[in-house]
Amino acid sequence: MRKIVLSIGISLDGFFEGPNREIDWHVVDDEMLRHFNEFVGELGGLLTGRVTHELMAAYWPTADQDPDCSETNREFAAIWRDIPKIVYSRTLEKADWNATVVREVAPDVIRALKEQPGGDLVVGGADLAAEFRRHDLIDEYRIYVHPVLIGHGNPLFRDTDALARLRLIETHVFGNGVVLLRYERTETTS
Repeated sequence: MRKIVLSIGISLDGFFEGPNREIDWHVVDDEMLRHFNEFVGELGGLLTGRVTHELMAAYWPTADQDPDCSETNREFAAIWRDIPKIVYSRTLEKADWNATVVREVAPDVIRALKEQPGGDLVVGGADLAAEFRRHDLIDEYRIYVHPVLIGHGNPLFRDTDALARLRLIETHVFGNGVVLLRYERTETTS
């Protein structure tokens, strides 16, 4: 059965974005881009909210047409265009680039998605991840800790009554100082 994976970058002090939604503090280099190309290229789909989808759709569909685009970014642009996407939004009417709009997180529908053949599914965005976590739907956490303290912003993990017990299954230190912490769920108790 495929897994639901939360994959997201955070600052060392636990924020996924600054107070004005900025992520310009992310430390990304070619090594990390190659890592993401390999990881995302093996997925069965992306599960995102409207804001994340619109940010990605504003750049990646045509990024490889820019003559200054790196080979690694060209590769990711093709991966992003082709991968199936589910966009969770109550306001978006339609989404392009192999995307389907869904109005709400329905746990039974997500569990049925997990039973379909194909690669794992990644949840992108902290708000959507909080909703998935509230329904106990996240099987794995891939947290990329960036070597920066931003002081304030939007925290990745919000208050919840859901306890998730996790087991560390991988760590990786990138040359730029970003650390991947990869955990899988072992048991959940509410």
